[in-house]
Amino acid sequence: MALTKDPLLQPYRLKHLTLKNRIMSTAHEPAYSEDGMPKDRYRLYHLEKAKGGIALTMTAGSAIVSEDSPPAFGNLHAYADEIVPWLKRIADDCHEYGTAVMIQLTHLGRRTSWNKGDWLPVLSASPIREPAHRSFPKEIEEWDIERIVSDYAAAASRMQAAGLDGIEIEAYGHLIDSFWSPATNHRDDEYGGPLDNRLRFMNLVVDAVRKAVGPDFIVGTRMVADEDWDKGLSKEEGMEIARRLAGSGKIDFLNIIRGHLEHDAPLTKVIPIQGMAASPHLDFAGEVRAATKFPVFHAARIADVATARHAIAEGKLDMVGMTRAHIADPYIVRKIEEGREAEIRPCVGATYCLDRIYEGGGALCIHNAATGREAIVPHVILKSDGPRRRAVVVGAGPAGLEAARVLAERGHAVELLEATSEAGGQILLAARNPRRKEMIGIVDWRLSELERLRVPIHYNVFAGVEDVLAREPDLVVVATGGIAHNPTLEAGGDLVVSSWDIIAGAVKPEGPVLLFDDNGAHSGMTAAELIARAGVELEIVSPERMFAPEIGGMNHVPYAKIFAEKNVRVTINTRLKSVRSDGNSLVATLCSDFSETVSTERRVAQVVVEHGTVPMAELYLELKPLSRNLGAINYKALIRRENPIAVRNPEGTFDLFRIGDAVASRNIHAGIYDALRYGVLF
Repeated sequence: MALTKDPLLQPYRLKHLTLKNRIMSTAHEPAYSEDGMPKDRYRLYHLEKAKGGIALTMTAGSAIVSEDSPPAFGNLHAYADEIVPWLKRIADDCHEYGTAVMIQLTHLGRRTSWNKGDWLPVLSASPIREPAHRSFPKEIEEWDIERIVSDYAAAASRMQAAGLDGIEIEAYGHLIDSFWSPATNHRDDEYGGPLDNRLRFMNLVVDAVRKAVGPDFIVGTRMVADEDWDKGLSKEEGMEIARRLAGSGKIDFLNIIRGHLEHDAPLTKVIPIQGMAASPHLDFAGEVRAATKFPVFHAARIADVATARHAIAEGKLDMVGMTRAHIADPYIVRKIEEGREAEIRPCVGATYCLDRIYEGGGALCIHNAATGREAIVPHVILKSDGPRRRAVVVGAGPAGLEAARVLAERGHAVELLEATSEAGGQILLAARNPRRKEMIGIVDWRLSELERLRVPIHYNVFAGVEDVLAREPDLVVVATGGIAHNPTLEAGGDLVVSSWDIIAGAVKPEGPVLLFDDNGAHSGMTAAELIARAGVELEIVSPERMFAPEIGGMNHVPYAKIFAEKNVRVTINTRLKSVRSDGNSLVATLCSDFSETVSTERRVAQVVVEHGTVPMAELYLELKPLSRNLGAINYKALIRRENPIAVRNPEGTFDLFRIGDAVASRNIHAGIYDALRYGVLF
């Protein structure tokens, strides 16, 4: 590679280790583990980033050192000897691409649940409940401290034996920093009170780890240097801890965090989602670096290359973490090196990845369906070795755009037909919420890619059979999406308006409003947010046992915030039964799924409903009898990654399938995954 002055592409020497550039992925738990082990899915996820050119990938967020630290979200079991060969394979594979591999070690303390793992008691510095995981910890005892310190040392030795390049000790919302923070340490013994006492446990851990791995192995810490909390660790004390660790001679880098994790609201300040400030703690991390004159790493929604470059160029960081950005595109570094920054798939801040983890699923990017599925679908789309197809894709929502992109990358001749004057489909609705305007990046990136691939898009074509057949396709992809689907009511279905009407601005909110949402996803909540922001009195009614169950905890926060500030009433376990007119008002009759006798009424000016979408399937149904496969898909073949289309009509001239909401009401990721998994088979 030619010499470059790009700050991001400069090597960085950390102790004996030379990192080939300044970009890293910080420790996080994608919940891809199997039985606590980082098996193939886990390995391939990190390997893809290595192929993409990243200098350092941190595994685990965090790997647990003790059996009594129950896994909260797929944590790796660093306490088990059998983890060594699995980690060694990850390290060896990534090293082939010049990528360093480290791991984060922790005892979760109270940030987990007692009814996971082996059902051992959760513990912390003091018996103070953590609202996020709902655990009531016991106060850690002397014998606990002794065994856990030993567990840290043993786990570090395993990581060294696995050939990893280093470890990172977690001190951010877990056991170690529960001793640091006045909010969680109310002890009156030698581990409580003055800062020297509160640092005692950390010092024991660091000493034991350093004794176990020797002076040359890299040992750093991810630490909170300011809990940004009136009753928590102050900036002054946090900076003092950073200075002490930097001067100890036992720690090799500081990975800086600011904030606390009591529950979802402060968590989003630590890990911002879309609509929040980008890189909010970068300057603070720079302050720590200036104060300590020590290697500093940091990540907190540094999603774009320009910000990352600024962080290094201005000396704020030594290594810049672009963690969620690499979930969206693991090839960031390669694209920078090759002058293809415009082709980097953007992280749009949807935080679908983290919300899935915290809800018990594996991390998935809202618009990169290959992440976490590296074994079955590719990030880099290769040319097909089969015949070149003439493909027509109908619908330029996210699924249709992705289908056109993938098929074009495969080398097929693709045309895209869109009924309206603008691409984007339902994303255009989502982006009408100012807080979620970044969602349009999903569309913009694909439009840019289609321009690069020279795929023509024909707008204002409400495609009929003739429009499709005139292009003489041998492959047709129907991605026509869906339209708002109102729930079935006993009466008054003609008196309600849909959430889409509100979001699109076709109907102005008139209060008081009753919004009935039995979908529980962003569409209903977006309509509710827009109504609330308009200053209109609002009650949200849901038959669920919680509101918006399809929205994870981090995305729940901004909705809950506006609902609290605007005095929105939320009623759960309740269903809309019927609506009738009464003078200038509407009367909504509500009922309960749990009692046949309970019925109440609300007098309102407007009833808004959200019930998902119904497929726009007319074109598909008209094309079906003309297709070779009569629209049929062999799901077993699809799952095996084989051609899922078989000839059922020899007279047909094209293969046909539909994707996304044109099949059934789902979400953005589902439509994009449909497009990718089908597209790479042709």
